[in-house]
Amino acid sequence: MAISDVKEYAHLTPEDVEAIGAELDAIRREIEASRGERDARYIRNVIRLQRGLEIGGRAVLFASFFPPAWFAGVALLSTAKIIENMEIGHNVMHGQWDWMNDPEIHSSTWEWDNVGPSEHWKITHNYLHHKYTNVLGMDDDIGYGLLRVTRDQRWSPFYLGQPVYNLLLQMFFEYGVAVQHLELGKLAKKKWAPDSPERKQFEQDRRLVLKKIGKQTAKDYLLFPLLTGPFFLSTLTANLAANIIRNVWTNAVIFCGHFPDGAEKFTKRDVDNETQAEWYLRQMLGSANISGGPLMHFMTGNLSHQIEHHLFPDLPSNRYAAIAVRVRELCDKYDLPYTTGSLPVQYAKSWRTIMKLSLPNKYLRRSTHDAPETRSEKAFGGSASIDHTTGRRRGLRTALKEGRRRIAARRQPVSVG
Repeated sequence: MAISDVKEYAHLTPEDVEAIGAELDAIRREIEASRGERDARYIRNVIRLQRGLEIGGRAVLFASFFPPAWFAGVALLSTAKIIENMEIGHNVMHGQWDWMNDPEIHSSTWEWDNVGPSEHWKITHNYLHHKYTNVLGMDDDIGYGLLRVTRDQRWSPFYLGQPVYNLLLQMFFEYGVAVQHLELGKLAKKKWAPDSPERKQFEQDRRLVLKKIGKQTAKDYLLFPLLTGPFFLSTLTANLAANIIRNVWTNAVIFCGHFPDGAEKFTKRDVDNETQAEWYLRQMLGSANISGGPLMHFMTGNLSHQIEHHLFPDLPSNRYAAIAVRVRELCDKYDLPYTTGSLPVQYAKSWRTIMKLSLPNKYLRRSTHDAPETRSEKAFGGSASIDHTTGRRRGLRTALKEGRRRIAARRQPVSVG
């Protein structure tokens, strides 16, 4: 089940947690003090690159009837859309570049290139998800109201279809993001009077979503295809392909940061009263990174550094790689897990969770307190100790390793001699 006592699960004392928080606060202050022209030049260069790729892709699609031009246009346009959504839109709207005081690159003015209104996203993502990361009943990103990704979610026959739901969610992910704020699943259970404040707010939100969907649909599937004249249909299919590629990539990156083994879930027990340091600890335990080189980090919008992003969502993304070195050192110091892996591995683990949790708990082998996708302090609770041989702290990371060894040992066949 989900973690209800974060400090016990992490094998940390209140003093340990506050010490970790102090070190992370120091990292924040250092990065904030050192922001400058190099960082501003970085984001402006990224925006120029993205716009160049988009213009190039649109231009090539004027010959979209020619298969090589169609594929080249899709490649350029999908890359431009990924960069705009991931490294620019997502990070700008987090306020990472507000310190520049540039009205064109500011969280209050940026509207990104997909069907989800930025105004809604900044509520569901910036506030609800990042404040209540992986807290059951408070963070709607736990399964997006569609998928069962922890055993704490009560099973129903609906979940038998979640492998199919996830395939559709991948392909049309921008629409899932667009309607998330509307909470359609909850709406079906509510009986609001037509003139109630809640109903009026819903109608207002729905109009905003439909307006944004209409704008994006007209741009990608009407205006730009019409500009290519007789090649309308081939350009339309190219734009559709570019959007689907962007959606699948974005979905994969986000799922790799939130649903592989080691990205823990939490209860509401301590959230309302948690300190800043306790919030930091929850972010570290509830997130997962993707390993890779500079190109991987760039194309994921630096969300390959998901742990660092959750710790410092409003610091410039180009600084996450350097911050990651120091966060990993902090995890080593306190014997905390630092969950990371390659994209194929993390994505496979996310899919494994989605596949197996489509079934009731009675068909699952592992304990509800010690499953790869959901652990609790009842399986790994305790306090840190010092290894007298090495002088090193023995905390949660060591407990997890020993737990895996015990499970592996139980699976070994017993020899009969």
